[in-house]
Amino acid sequence: MDEFLQQMVTGLATGSVYGLLALAIVLIYRSTTVLNFAQGELAMLTTFIGWSIWEFGGHYWLMFPLVLLIAAGLGAFIERVIIRPVEGAPTLNIIIVTLGLFAIFNNVATWHWGGIPKGFPAPPEIQVTGIKFFGEGALDMGPTVVSYHDLTILVFAVGIMAALYMFFQYTPIGLAMRATAQNPIASRLMGIRVGRMLTVGWSLSAAVGAVAGILIAHLILLQPPMMMGVLLYAFAAAVLGGLDSPVGAIVGGLIIGVSENMVGTYTPQEWLGPDMKLTVTLMIMISVLLIRPTGLFGKRTLRRV
Repeated sequence: MDEFLQQMVTGLATGSVYGLLALAIVLIYRSTTVLNFAQGELAMLTTFIGWSIWEFGGHYWLMFPLVLLIAAGLGAFIERVIIRPVEGAPTLNIIIVTLGLFAIFNNVATWHWGGIPKGFPAPPEIQVTGIKFFGEGALDMGPTVVSYHDLTILVFAVGIMAALYMFFQYTPIGLAMRATAQNPIASRLMGIRVGRMLTVGWSLSAAVGAVAGILIAHLILLQPPMMMGVLLYAFAAAVLGGLDSPVGAIVGGLIIGVSENMVGTYTPQEWLGPDMKLTVTLMIMISVLLIRPTGLFGKRTLRRV
């Protein structure tokens, strides 16, 4: 039972990273109906930028918001300069553009930083009224032990989800983005600058993806291909939760993270053991989609034929 709880908590932390990257994918898909295949490599590139700032002598908590600003600016630049000119083109054309960006970001990172894995720092320890937050070590919770980095990932995932909920529900820009996602033509007629809302969506997506990259880099080491596997699980989480649902992205990520950990731990070696993690994860996703094609939280649409 103790091992089960341990794997559950670790799976929730891993799933939170998948959920954050899936959330970044959903933020773009909701407004443009385009799957951004460069999302993981963009997160990797901005994480490398963060590593360079930290190596130069920047403090972690100074580097962190600076990387988010850089990521947001890069996301806005990509939407305005690269994506918008092909906005009216067939969806396949835009997908090919994002695949091109995938290759460019990966090659740029390999050329500038090399392919040798690099250690990325964990958030430094902070103590408030004697209570430790972040840092190294683990918290003993009786039947299970939780690393402070896993708790950090969970806190960031919950905090970002709450912040985005407040943003979309109670701010003028958030409401305008929701309107743009639902009906761009009507939004434009109502005076909403649809193009600007799309730019904001790409900026938010890039910043959220950067958080996922920074948090996962400490666990798997920083290197150009580090986000490829994470991106695959993130796409599965986004589809499982519903490509138009931010909440579904997080929930899908948690489900896949826990499932992956459980399969890797309890699958017999004669059944390939941990190598079955991706297979079982995709089987779960397909099973859910057979029952509910729009995902767990996706909106169903009715069409007359």
